[in-house]
Amino acid sequence: MLGRSANGIFWLFRYLERAENTARLIEAGFRMALTRDSGAASEEWRSVLITLGMQRAYAARHGEEITGPHVFNFVLRDRDNPASVLAMIEMARTNARMVRTGITREVWEAVNESWMKLKEVLARPVTETRLGDVLDAIRRQATLVRGAMEGTMLRNDIYDFAGIGTFVERADNTARILDVKYYVLLPSLSAVGSSLDNVQWENVLRSVAGERAYRWLNAGQMDPRGIASFLILDKRFPRSLAFCYAELSGHLAYLAREYGFETEAHAIQRASEARLSALTIEAIFEQGLHQFIGEFLACNNRLAQQIQRDYRFVE
Repeated sequence: MLGRSANGIFWLFRYLERAENTARLIEAGFRMALTRDSGAASEEWRSVLITLGMQRAYAARHGEEITGPHVFNFVLRDRDNPASVLAMIEMARTNARMVRTGITREVWEAVNESWMKLKEVLARPVTETRLGDVLDAIRRQATLVRGAMEGTMLRNDIYDFAGIGTFVERADNTARILDVKYYVLLPSLSAVGSSLDNVQWENVLRSVAGERAYRWLNAGQMDPRGIASFLILDKRFPRSLAFCYAELSGHLAYLAREYGFETEAHAIQRASEARLSALTIEAIFEQGLHQFIGEFLACNNRLAQQIQRDYRFVE
């Protein structure tokens, strides 16, 4: 497979996953802002910008005033923001067109339909009353593309580069959503264990579609350590860090069998997965959740870059 084609598949599915997870992060910020007064709510939105790496770009566009409508319109649809969800969907479609002969008709149609639908939905400013419907549409369209991929794609190297793009991005975003809660949003150490703290943890679960699964496994009890353990270490949950790295292991193993060799990316992935498997939630909290997440994000980014080098995405 040509490196340029692998690059197109990898980024097609990274952009789709990033668009969906950006919508989930906005939902987390919105829910948390609803639990705070107007002054504190602006800090919740600031944390979303920081997590997405858009604080400077937002300030250049809107100055220092941070409001919910300004933030979610900037993140979702602003034409001056090259990292907006609308821009991501357009880039996903561009990559799909580039690798059109490598994907099935159903996958192409799902991507193209998503672009047309979301372009229409985001054509006008998003209000707070419409925000929920817009975020639902983004998640729904991403799900349609994944369903088309799972149901129609041959399990070959194209499928594996798609999976690698998906799970590298998903691990990154789950870690960032956790970081928003624990490091940026928590107002003070005195709030740990308070009703505000518990509401925020519950909102984190909702933002990764994990509330029902967590409640089912834990008889409805909300426990911050249990939630963090669920999102980091539980391989049964499809958005946990451990699940993402188990999936990456499978996709990379297939590529090694297909091409007849392993690369440095395999070693990085194995070391990260082994570390996750050996950790306990007590050890993570003893180290510091924010510090753990920072190290994880750096390693995840190093893995993504190494995959691009090893498979010659850019000649």
